[in-house]
Amino acid sequence: MRDQITIRGAFSAYVAKPGRIPAPGIVVLQELFGVNADIRKHCDELAEQGFLAVAPDLYWRQEPGVDLNVNSEADWQHGLRLYQAYDRDAGAEDVRDTAEAVTKLPECAGSVAVLGYCLGALMTFLAAVRYAVVDAAVAYHGADTEKYLNEIDGLHAPLLMHLGEEDEFICKTAQAQIKAALARKPNATVFSYPGQRHAFSRHNGAHYNAAAAALANGRTNEFLIRHLR
Repeated sequence: MRDQITIRGAFSAYVAKPGRIPAPGIVVLQELFGVNADIRKHCDELAEQGFLAVAPDLYWRQEPGVDLNVNSEADWQHGLRLYQAYDRDAGAEDVRDTAEAVTKLPECAGSVAVLGYCLGALMTFLAAVRYAVVDAAVAYHGADTEKYLNEIDGLHAPLLMHLGEEDEFICKTAQAQIKAALARKPNATVFSYPGQRHAFSRHNGAHYNAAAAALANGRTNEFLIRHLR
């Protein structure tokens, strides 16, 4: 079942509900393209796996309702402008507020994870190191994460991170920094995918790789079941 909710009366979120409720909640965080078809499909797939998936509109302060096509150059440029102007600190608070709102939904069993892609992966990391409401976190190819590694001591929830070794937006040096920092945290796991570029798990994306996506998503499913149920 698909639905919409409003968080603290300020911004909306796409909701995909599983067949059996209550269920563990997952806050799904967008790439620079907004809550588009790819993000909605990720939510629908998580609902099919038995999770309550909620994708908030992270761009609501700049431009509510952004829904961009990854195959459009004009949409890419539009998304990049929004991404570059995005207030990450305010956004992390929005993620926290969404997670808190999800735990209060009658369809939620109480536990909640945050799962994000690209921009959303960075916001997943920030929410996980800043706010106790996050019970587990999953980050796919989070650019700029290395800039916030000074906050790593705040990480108390289990974290799973997926990195494509040939990611054009996360250089080898940045990947090494991320891996070294997370290696010091017993609750953090990093999987690295040889030959994979940015967004290798994005549905119908330019660098989509079915085998790598299936491997990463399978690991994510196992991680979420282990820590939320």
